[in-house]
This record gives sequence, structure tokens and C-alpha cells, in this order.
Amino acid sequence: MSSIKCDLVPLICFLSLQILFGNSYSTQPMSCTDTTRLCTSFLAFKPQKDQTLAVIQSMFDVLPQDVAVEGNDRGYIFIKKNCSCLSTTKVYASNTTYTVKSSEGYVYDIVIDAYDGLAFLPNTTRLAKVGAVISLRLFCGCSNGLWNYLMSYVMGEEDTVESLSSRFGVSMDSIESVNGLGNPDNVTVGALYYIPLNSVPGDPYPVENDIPPSPAPVPEPSFDGSSENPPKQKAQVPYGWIIGGLGIGLALIVFCIFICVCLKSSSCCFSKARGDHAKDPDGKVSHRFHTLRKPSFCCASGRYTSGKSGEWKQTDGESSSYQITIPKALGTEMLDVEKPVVFTYEEIIFATDGFSDSSLIGHGTYGSVYYGHLHDQEVAVKRMTATKTKEFMAEMKVLCKVHHTNLVELLGYAASDDELFLIYEYAQKGSLKNHLHDPLNKGHSSLSWVMRVQIALDAARGLEYIHEHTKTHYVHRDIKTSNVLLDGSFRAKISDFGLAKLVGKPGEGEATATKVVGTFGYLAPEYLSDCLATAKSDVYAFGVVLFEIISGKEAIIQTEGALKKNPERRSLASIMLAALRNSPDSMSMSSLKDHIDPNMMDLYPHDCVFKMAMVAKQCVDEDPIIRPDMKQVVISLSQILLTSIEWEATLAGNSQVFSGLVQGR
Repeated sequence: MSSIKCDLVPLICFLSLQILFGNSYSTQPMSCTDTTRLCTSFLAFKPQKDQTLAVIQSMFDVLPQDVAVEGNDRGYIFIKKNCSCLSTTKVYASNTTYTVKSSEGYVYDIVIDAYDGLAFLPNTTRLAKVGAVISLRLFCGCSNGLWNYLMSYVMGEEDTVESLSSRFGVSMDSIESVNGLGNPDNVTVGALYYIPLNSVPGDPYPVENDIPPSPAPVPEPSFDGSSENPPKQKAQVPYGWIIGGLGIGLALIVFCIFICVCLKSSSCCFSKARGDHAKDPDGKVSHRFHTLRKPSFCCASGRYTSGKSGEWKQTDGESSSYQITIPKALGTEMLDVEKPVVFTYEEIIFATDGFSDSSLIGHGTYGSVYYGHLHDQEVAVKRMTATKTKEFMAEMKVLCKVHHTNLVELLGYAASDDELFLIYEYAQKGSLKNHLHDPLNKGHSSLSWVMRVQIALDAARGLEYIHEHTKTHYVHRDIKTSNVLLDGSFRAKISDFGLAKLVGKPGEGEATATKVVGTFGYLAPEYLSDCLATAKSDVYAFGVVLFEIISGKEAIIQTEGALKKNPERRSLASIMLAALRNSPDSMSMSSLKDHIDPNMMDLYPHDCVFKMAMVAKQCVDEDPIIRPDMKQVVISLSQILLTSIEWEATLAGNSQVFSGLVQGR
């Protein structure tokens, strides 16, 4: 096995080795030198009985399509992960998190056992706490070019180099060469080895309730020479089956057509009545109901299920008949999603205390946002005029189809002839902007460095999802700190999709011509000049957000010029780029240090701040081709977060890794 080089002082070197190799498995990571290296790798994992596909996805932080199964009843699955060279320890690793589900035992033992030797983390005697989220690293490797991929594999009792060679279709010499084995018999059970591969291993993970198995073929009747009239007997059976099969098939087709017609005629996306709301002179709301022949909208939400047409039921069994009002401006457009959640105008009025000033919590791009209680749940209600139909529909179309923990959840909508209302989950901690820019005067506490990195990573994951992992790809077009909301645990969610734009299906061109919309200070140069909305224009805006997280300053900084009537306006990006030109590395960053948010009171790791600033610099490059995509940004921020957590642990011995403060995905 190759050894790890340490250029640090002996004590730090010793601690680093303890962190990397302080587990019960005789396993070493693969060393590396190029810290910019990024590759695709695989991990061979044998899940336990209670580890379902959803659990595996969470454990390895992957999507369903990144999980394959070995088709030989061995019980192994193959996890596809991005692998990179860590700049701090010069070893290949991939990042993930694990949510503790049992309080029996120690964190270290629970995590190591769950990953069966594929993960490493600092050895600790801290007791497990249910719900705590543990940040850890996975063993992975990048090929030197002789093979397309490397797969991490923990040697089992029945495994040998010869059996692995036959099993994965590679030569024994290749396995020995990758792992530096002088003797193929000199392998250790429980140790990790790397299997070179030239093709993607495994078959797609089986999905339950997929295509039913084909019926077994009916055996052809046999006969011998003693049977009477054998030719006649042989011909009768097949024709009978053919005629019977055709009859059954025709009956099934007729039945399916009948069911489709019935479902279409009783579709949940049609409402029976509408209500016009007007105020009488005494201020009370009056109703004038008349027939509605236009379709309503549908939005997906786990809390509600639809009952009969015109009646909406909560999952707790309560129900009421709703008279639904749809403004004329919405026309007959309908959303292709399930579980319609439509609230009445009266419910919205009651939930927001009549849109009182005390309920007002902010102003979105196209309307005011109010706090409310709706069906025993805290909600945020965006109030828009009926003239904002385009923006209303944009949010409905995106958020009814796209669901992710780092995107704000749309719970439903309401409407009158004059107004439109969108109902979202409530973000208890407000927007990132309020916590960065003069937070004390706004009643907010300032954010620690680790919290800032976690928020940046959450927002990056949300953007990566709509850019790359949805069925149809979107650009947000208005990424800024006021559109990054924080829940009660300070986890970030991207909001305000009123300007979101479809940029095509996977494999199609990404650029979409459009008029320039958004917020100055966050707009990419090519977007301003060519009016082309791309994922890279979102990346530019996200780079500005990173600069705000570092500096605590706004995207556009206004300073007084020689004359008070002529204030100078400069973009934060230009100021931070100038500071980085005079800060070549983390050891010589005096110029950059002048622009770091003083609210952090110098409590931050200099190398991590510098790395985030360099990520931001790449994001705001004038050439969109040079900018990274959000997947690369997520990888970089994940590494920065892990290093930052380790730094924080050295301050007080109470790292967020083990305190449970970093919660969720």
C-alpha cells in the first residue's frame, strides 16, 4: 500500500493519520498529488436488510440512478460517486453525511458498521444521539488512465484476487498493480481494495411494482404414435388459445378505454363552482356564486388528498366543501400534477388576520408576503394582483413538479377575481440577506463561519437539482440572498421562482433567449449583452452570493463620492476580485481580510475562507465556459464544510459533526 506524505509538523501529522486510519479496518485511502483532480468512481456495498433504496440514497447522498445492483444473487450494489483529491491530506475521498437512527452505542461504531468499511471519520468516544447528522468521507479512487474507473471493495472471507478477477472481468495483474500487491494471496479480510473497471458495473436497481413477470408459456401437448388422430389434436389446442387470448385482449382494451373515459370525466382538476368576492359598504365579504366551466390548477403536497369534485379532504379525515374562485385571467391552462390543494379566499383572510400589517413579513419580486396559520401549520402567503398571472403560473409550474429539501415547498394556492395567492412552507429564520447585512439592527444574530458554509452548500444543492436532476431543466434567473430562506435549523431553501425559465430537456441546448430580468449586481455579463438565460448565469449570481456570505456586504455597494449628490455605485464582485488579485494564497490574504465580515470576529479558518473566495471567483468569471457547473460547486463547498467543521472542533472540542447542530440533508 502506498503511504501518505505529511509536510506538517509531527504532531499534526500524527493526528491526521489517527483521523484517517483510526478504525478497525486495515484500510488506507489512495494517495494523490493533483488537488484539482475529479473523477467518477464506484463503491461496492452489501446493504443490510433494513437498508432500503431510500436509506442507501441518504447514506451515500446519491440519486436513484446512481445505484446499481449486481445480478448474481451476491447481494451487492454499486454506488456511483464523484471522487476528488483532498487538498489537506492528499488522498482521494468522497463526501457524505449519515443521520443517526439509534442512541445505543457510540457514533464511531455505528457509522463504521453501517458503511461496512467504506467510510472513515475521526475516532470518537461520543455517544450516539438520534437525529444527529455525521459528516464523513468515503474511500474512493481515480484511475491513472489505464482504466476508466476504480471501484472501492471491502474484501470478504470468500474473496480472493482470482475470484474478483473472474467476477468483474479484469486481470489479476490489474488488481495487483492498482493495489500494489506483490503476492495475490497476501490479502486481508475486511481491508479495502480497488478494482479497476472499464465499464459501469451492475444493472439498474429494481423498482417495486414494475412490469409484472410474463406468464409461463403453455406447454405444447405431447402425443405418441398410439394416440388417435394426433395431427387433429395438435392443431386444436393452439387455435383455441389464440382465439381465447384475442378475446381477452379485446375485452381488456375495451375496459381500459371505459376506465379512461370515466377518469377524464371526473378529473380532480375541475371545479364545479366559482365565487366572486366583493365587500359591502359595511365591510363584510359577500359572495356571488355562478357556474365555473374552466379548469382549476393542481399542485402536489403530501399533506392533502383530493376527495370528490369540489370537496377537499385533509389526511386527518376532516373535510369541507369549498367554493373555489378562479380569476378570468388564468384562462383554461392546467398543470400536469397530482393532488390539487386549493384554499378558499376566506381561509387565507383568516390565516393572515386580514392581511394585517403585523402579518407582513416581506416583499417578493411580484408581491407582498404574509405570515399565517393555515390548518395548524405555519405558512407564508404571497399576495399578488391578478395581472401577475405569468409569474403566478411560472411558480406553479416549477414548484408543483419539482420537490427538493433545498427548494421552498409550495403547499397550495387561492384566488379571487382580483388577486392571486401562493401558499408556501414558512421559513422561521427569514432570509439569508437579513442575517448578513446589518443583522443586529434587524433583530437577527450574525452567522458563524460553519453556518455560512452550510447555508451556501444547501443553496448550491438546490440550484444543482433544478439545473441537472429534474426531468426538464430550469434556470432560476433571480438568485440572490433575499431569495435564500432559512428554516428553524438554519438550513437553506431557494425561493421565488416567478422568473424561472425552462431551458430544455436533457441533451438539448441550454440557452434560452429572453428579456433581461433579475436584480442588478447578480446579472451575468453575457445575460446583459445577449439576453441568453443559461445555467451559467445562475452560477454567476451564486458567486455573488458567496462573496456576500464572506464579506457581509450587499451585491451593490454605494459609497459617497466627492459630492454627496453623486454617490459611487460599485458591484461587490468587482471589489472582491480586486482584493483577490492582491491575495495570492491563504497565507498572504491581507487585502482579502479587509473585506471579510467583521461580525465573524476573526473566528474563521483562513484557508477555508480563501477557498470559498476562489470558488466565488470562478463562478463570476466573465467567460461562462470557464465557470464551474453547480455540481462542481457542490463538491468544492462540501470539502470546505468538512474542513471547517474539523477546524471548529479544534476550538472547543464540540464540533457540529457530533453536536447534532448540522441537521437534515
